[in-house]
Amino acid sequence: MHRGQGFERLATRLNLTEAQKGQAKSIMQSSREAAKPVAQELRQDRMALREAVKAGDTQQIDRISAKVGTLTGQVTAIRTKAFAKVYAMLTPDQKAQADQMFAHRHGMFRGEHGQAHRNGSGA
Repeated sequence: MHRGQGFERLATRLNLTEAQKGQAKSIMQSSREAAKPVAQELRQDRMALREAVKAGDTQQIDRISAKVGTLTGQVTAIRTKAFAKVYAMLTPDQKAQADQMFAHRHGMFRGEHGQAHRNGSGA
């Protein structure tokens, strides 16, 4: 799905005001810009990792895999911090709706592999 369509669907489901939409779009755009260089490096390292696999170079595989893990963590942190900023600007009702949406769709706010909701522990 195109990024804009996904945002509009999310904005509609959360019933965001025009002011909230503008603020959220700004936050997400800043996040994308911050993630660009890290994402580019991540793409390059994934290509290098494929080459290391083809060459059978286990030392390179270990080195590049560790770097890919670090870069993936950086991208995740950038995106999650942006989500936290958007989440913070929501009303209590919007937060409850977001919690419900993301718990089911993305596994956020659940325990590992969704176990918390499946076993009823809620944590």
